[in-house]
Amino acid sequence: MMVAADRTQLGGLTRADSIGGPGGAASDAKQAVAGDAILVDEPAAPAAEATSAPAPSLPRRRPRSSLTRRILTLNLLALAIPVAGLLYLDQYRNSLVQQQLDLMATEAELFSGALAASGVVTGPAGDERLLPETTRSTVRRLVDVSKTRARLFDQDGTLIADSSRLIGPGGQVEIEMLPPPENDTLFVSLVRRLYDSVVSLIPRGKPLPLYQERAQQRAADYPEALQALDGEPASALRVDRNGNLLLSVAVPVQRYRQVLGTLMLSVGGDSIDAAVRDVRLNILKVFGVAFAITVLLSLYLAGTIARPLHRLAEAADRVRRGQGRQTEIPDFTRRGDEIGDLSGALREMTEALWTRMDAIEHFAADVAHEIKNPLSSLRSAVETVARIEDPERQRRLMAVILDDVQRLDRLITDISDASRVDAEMSRIEKEPVDVARMLRTLAEIHEATAKPDAPRLIVDAPGGRALVVAANEGRLVQVLRNLLANAMSFSPPGGTITLFARREGRRIRLGVADQGPGIPPDKLEAIFDRFYTERPVGEKFGTHSGLGLSISRQIVEAHGGRLFAENLTEPDGRVRGARFTLLLPAA
Repeated sequence: MMVAADRTQLGGLTRADSIGGPGGAASDAKQAVAGDAILVDEPAAPAAEATSAPAPSLPRRRPRSSLTRRILTLNLLALAIPVAGLLYLDQYRNSLVQQQLDLMATEAELFSGALAASGVVTGPAGDERLLPETTRSTVRRLVDVSKTRARLFDQDGTLIADSSRLIGPGGQVEIEMLPPPENDTLFVSLVRRLYDSVVSLIPRGKPLPLYQERAQQRAADYPEALQALDGEPASALRVDRNGNLLLSVAVPVQRYRQVLGTLMLSVGGDSIDAAVRDVRLNILKVFGVAFAITVLLSLYLAGTIARPLHRLAEAADRVRRGQGRQTEIPDFTRRGDEIGDLSGALREMTEALWTRMDAIEHFAADVAHEIKNPLSSLRSAVETVARIEDPERQRRLMAVILDDVQRLDRLITDISDASRVDAEMSRIEKEPVDVARMLRTLAEIHEATAKPDAPRLIVDAPGGRALVVAANEGRLVQVLRNLLANAMSFSPPGGTITLFARREGRRIRLGVADQGPGIPPDKLEAIFDRFYTERPVGEKFGTHSGLGLSISRQIVEAHGGRLFAENLTEPDGRVRGARFTLLLPAA
């Protein structure tokens, strides 16, 4: 039983052919030469052509992960921005200042009422004025607990009492508050100085006026005291030469709505600065903990991203430089994220590359083997024709030489087409193809060109949009014409060949069925191997290369489909033909 298993390309079309097997029976064909002009093909085992591989390049030293630095920088920046805003605390500081001024204003109102009740004396003319001796002692007693400096100016703006100055037998004594003793360790002192240096860089808003105190003070030196002499309470903010905040409040001292003087209370902003410092230190403590956690989490995050990427890059580099398949791409597909997808894609790509390289090596070995047979026969014939003088033998040897040359030409043509198809399928452009219309067109061409005794074609394909596939129409026609020519070579005279197509769910099933002798069961897959040929009895040897079905399967698989062969049998088990089927995704 003979099987059609390959074809030769003619232009853009293909015809089926057969040979007795890989390597062919070339020696049998050459033994027709009589006498000492017997040519025998030399046996040739398949062997891959050796190619010199380029020397591997030195491994590249990869820099430290910049992705880790970026993740760490962005996370710390996101943490530092709100912390910097919290450290500014301008609104909080202003609220503390306003609360302190309100408290001082209330205290000043109470003090002024006490002074108006106890420190006012009435003159002979009925006029009232503040008594300096009495008000001095009263002022000292009032501010003794509050630690606030109080200054009292009379109606003329003259300073008559100052809680920081005492009048004794030896003259005036000035009181100065000493700072508390420092019990801080060296580390705490360094931290405080560092904190003060950082805080000094924080903008303070509008600069405050500098506090200046004359030796002989008057109410005119202080705008808030002048305003209080006009009967309106006032406040002011200043800074000393060291940059420390000073708060001042002035209220009028009145008796029966008559302004007798002004009381000015002043206090330093140490308590406010201390409160702001405490808040800032608490923020910095929280920031320190958050900083450590952010660094650790960032390093962990970077490790889960950058380290696998680095390992994948190193493995890809080793594959590129390697001479074998010992290098394996790390498998991170169990992660279930983008890194896992990348790992799976790289592993599949590497496997596809190795498979492609194996196919190229095997193809090169098969090509070398198939070309060596006709070359050996051609060499023997050429060497023999030079030694004989019989014209008849020379004519027969020249015919052998011509056959071998034609066989080589067919082999090279088909090998070139197979290589071109392999490259073209990687960038194939698909478009909707109406399978029913295509089959009818092939049948019309066959009817117009067929010989009288050629098999009859029957098209079994419903029309409509149901039979549309996304494919390259030219290559799909090539496959069907290969199968059609193959079926015609094995169909009996006057037989029938059926071109069929139908939809099965999301697939389109189409193909060619003949009434020939069928295919040996153990050859249903072998017929798709490269250079495998098995032709009908009596067909001239060497007319086909054995690449037709191999190229057809290659084209179909590039379209995401399948091509397979099967025998058609009668109910009693008798073979009544062969069928080649394509399964393609429906458009």
